[in-house]
Amino acid sequence: MTRYILCAVIGYLIGNISPSYLLGRGIKNIDIREHGSGNAGATNTFRVLGSKMGLLVFLCDVLKGVVSVFIGRWIGGEYGGIISAVSAISGHNWPIVLGFKGGKGIAASLGTLFILAPDIALIMFAIGVVIILTTKYVSLASIITTILLPICIWIRGYSRAYIIYGVIIAAMALYRHKSNISRLISGKENKIKIF
Repeated sequence: MTRYILCAVIGYLIGNISPSYLLGRGIKNIDIREHGSGNAGATNTFRVLGSKMGLLVFLCDVLKGVVSVFIGRWIGGEYGGIISAVSAISGHNWPIVLGFKGGKGIAASLGTLFILAPDIALIMFAIGVVIILTTKYVSLASIITTILLPICIWIRGYSRAYIIYGVIIAAMALYRHKSNISRLISGKENKIKIF
């Protein structure tokens, strides 16, 4: 049990590292959470600081997920990796160092998924890219892939622990996107300019 608690704590602390906040402070001397959508994540960085910074933040957030799973597995095996993954996403969404005001966890979730279930990660990534290119709604891509995630994990025959992991991160992502869901329904959601 102690090693699983350690996995949770380390995962959460890794999730607290916010590249969008650090780049905003370092490059523009701004708090990214006070601009655009107010989220400390890749999409808002894309809008506020530009595509290069947005891509860099996306990759760093993915890397957080990857590192958290590797460390969790090293400490606590398969379950340790899953616990650390969920904790890292929680730390990204609700970082204690930023007053619990973080991002929405999609890139970090993708990073954990690339290690835990790479086949599912590739499917989700492909679906997300297609939706973004056709609709220009990042939030819609995030919501749809989030809903599909636990279903795909179940269809692909992963164990109960992985299904629970999928349900938990899907629930967190949908909760973080509740305002986006309202704007999509009312037709007021912002589209992203890709090129």
